[in-house]
Order: sequence, then C-alpha cells, then structure tokens
Amino acid sequence: MFIPTTLDDARSLGWRNFDVILVSGDAYYDSPYNGTALIGHHLIQHGFRVGIIAQPDTKSGTDIARLGEPALYWGISAGSVDSMVSNYTALKKKRKSDDLTPGGINNRRPDRASIVYTNLIRRYYKNTVPIVLGGIEASLRRIAHYDYWSDTVRRSLLFDAKADILVYGMGERQSLEIARTLKAGKNTDSIRGTCHISRNCPDGFITLPSFEQALNQKEAFTAMSLLLYDNSDPANARGLCQKHGDRFLVHNPPAHPLNPDELDAVYELPYEHALHPCYKELGGVRALDTVRFSITTHRGCYGQCNFCSISLHQGRTITSRSIDSVMREAKTMTHHPDFKGIIHDLGGPTANMYAIDCDIKQKSGACADRRCLYPDPCPSLRINHGRQIELLKKVRSLPGIRKVFVSSGLRHDMIEADTRSGKAYLEELVRHHISGQLKIAPEHSDPAVLSLMGKPGTSSLIDFKKTFTALNKKH
Repeated sequence: MFIPTTLDDARSLGWRNFDVILVSGDAYYDSPYNGTALIGHHLIQHGFRVGIIAQPDTKSGTDIARLGEPALYWGISAGSVDSMVSNYTALKKKRKSDDLTPGGINNRRPDRASIVYTNLIRRYYKNTVPIVLGGIEASLRRIAHYDYWSDTVRRSLLFDAKADILVYGMGERQSLEIARTLKAGKNTDSIRGTCHISRNCPDGFITLPSFEQALNQKEAFTAMSLLLYDNSDPANARGLCQKHGDRFLVHNPPAHPLNPDELDAVYELPYEHALHPCYKELGGVRALDTVRFSITTHRGCYGQCNFCSISLHQGRTITSRSIDSVMREAKTMTHHPDFKGIIHDLGGPTANMYAIDCDIKQKSGACADRRCLYPDPCPSLRINHGRQIELLKKVRSLPGIRKVFVSSGLRHDMIEADTRSGKAYLEELVRHHISGQLKIAPEHSDPAVLSLMGKPGTSSLIDFKKTFTALNKKH
C-alpha cells in the first residue's frame, strides 16, 4: 500500500483529513529503506492517518498545503542523507546528480532542508500544530555541532529551524509516542529520544558546555562531544541540557531500541518496494535500484569507530530480526512483478554482526572502560557466525530465489576472531554470496592512523586476505 500523497488518496481510504503529515527531502519510494515511508506505515499500523509530501516546492504553497493541516503534528526529514552531503562534494562543489530525486537531477532538495521545510510550513500555517524534526540530519545536528560547510560551530538544529520537537536515533518509538501523547492532550517534554527547548534545565540532567563555549573553546567542544557520546546508551544514559543564549536545549535520554519482535513487525509492514506512480513521467530513482530487493537483518553497530556516526544514530546494541521474519520478507519479494530472483543485499550497518552481541551490554549498557572490538574483540562478545550461516542457507533455499548477495560491509577482524565458525562463514560467502567483490573496510594502512580511528591493525587485514585468497582458489 502506498501512503496517501493527495486528498483523493485519503478519501479512497475513507479519511477526511490527516493526523500526521510527513515532509521529506527524498522522492517517495515505498520501502523500509526509506525512513519516511517506514515511519508512515508504522503510524498507520497503529491507527493514525498519515500523508506524505515529498520534495515540496519551496517557492510556493502549492505542495506544502495540498493535504491541508494535520490534526497532531508535522514530521520533517531532510531525507536519507544530510541535505548538505546530498548537495555538495567534500570539496564543496555543487553535486549535479541526486540518486534520491526522480530523473537523478539535483534540483529538488534545498540546502539545510530541515530549516527550509519548517519555515515553509510556518509561512503558510502561522499557528500550526507542533513541527517535529527527524532523520539523519536532525539526529546528528541535535546539539551544538561543527558544520563543515560553513567551517564553524552551529547551534542545535532545533534552534535554527525553530521547530518544536527533535527526534534523534531510530524514530519508531518516538513518532508513535508523540502522536499518542498529543492525541491525549498531554505534554511531550519527557519522551525519550527527543529534544525540546526550555527556559530551565531539568533536575538530574547533565549540563553540557554551552553553545557559546563550544563555539569559542576547542576544549569545551571536546568535553561536550564526549558527554554526548558517554550518554548515548539507553541502558545507562542520563538526560542532557545545553544552554543556547538564555534558553536550554533539553536532550532526553535515548529511546530504547525495538526488541526483535517489534523489529520484525516494522520490516513486514505492507511496503510496495516501488517508486510512487506520480513520478512515472519524471524518470526513476537510482537509489531504489540498490535497495528495492534488499533485506535488513539487524540494526546497530558496536564497532565504535571514531569517525563513524552509526553508534550515535542507530546505537551500539545489536537488535536482530528472527530468521522466520527475514524469510517471510524474502518470500514476499518473490511475488513482486519486477523481482528477478536476486536479493541484492542481506545485511545491516555491519553485515556480520547479525545475532552477535554481549549479554552484559544488552542489560547494563556499553562498558565505560573498554570497547567491544578494539584493540581486540572482548571475550564477553562471544563471536559466533553460526546463526548467520543458518540464515543464509535458509534464504537461498527458498523457491523463486536464485541468488542472495551480502553487499553490506563486513568486519574482517570478527571473522578472524571466530574460531568456531568464522572460516565456515567466509566459505559460505565465497561459494554463494559475493557479487563481484567482498566488501570490507580496512580504512588505512598506517598503524598510528588506524589506532586513532579505533580500527584493527594491518596484520588482521593481511591474515584475512590470505584466508580469503585460499578459499577462492579452493572453490
């Protein structure tokens, strides 16, 4: 089922208006890889009426006003990628193409889209319902942050956009709780995984260095970043607040990750795995070619690489889907008219973390005095690729499936560390699941740089390469 994008769509479902309207910087393709579609289906599943406005024209009210005003809230996402990363190269040159825009031409996503879309709504709806920011742009700009494009420290996006609530991390729990709380006429300020603006810092919250301090003092910026990172695990995090001028950003503790049953349910919602028909004359969306027939097996990453944003967005706890759920999604794909028998990716942020995590971390949160994988894998992690082997075998044996590829990146040091089933897992990949190249991330060749990154040394890569080469020759 496509989520309504027009009032006619809504009327066909018997709806006269919307509870929530989601605005996105991406074209609307209906897939669990599209956060806006995922949140929309999740809310609909729980009884709320949701509409989507994708890539609205920012020069007029034609698009933003076409569904009317929602009863509960507006949800804004710049898209699957930060809008500045979408629009500019690392050398700050304007990108000509956009894989998430119909036809591939980069002409529909504004710079700093969360701010632009919020202002667009307020221009045409003066005293509207709450505006809620979400997605990767909001999540990673939720406190004072260094902005590469302007080479300065900027305020929390919530202040710059003048929105009401900011959702950070994976947003299923927050979006649903916000809808339920507003429908009940109650205050949303205490919802986990959200930020809001207040005149006061709540009791028991940790005070971060202020925006002004982070702007002018590198030591304060570093202290702020460490406090945020140290309070990013739902099991043990405290709330944070940060002064911006005469007001405070109130940063509630992170939302708890979905449990496996909840994750199964989210990924088995009735997605079309297709681009919305309204784009038929405008050309395809290139990004959909990669994810249309791919399956997410888990969320989270405990790699904690010093340059990576995954742990601050998806978290350091692995939540894995059941094998039965993954198989049901694969079976559904075999009935899609465009399916050719190939699943392009069976993976997650790090493909081979499926069904592997530490029981201590699951209960008490990440350890403060050591990392899961660096400098060496922690003994409490109990790395075993056995369930991944079982998953791969079962999915590739389904009728109608010719090939199942693992295209997400792998931690080669985890495979080397798994003395029980690591070599058997790699052999499964070599024989059945590699499409052209096996994807790993050695990141660098200099030991000092690798240490700063929190990545394994070059000896791990060399040992892995020898094993991989031997298996390729064998088969």
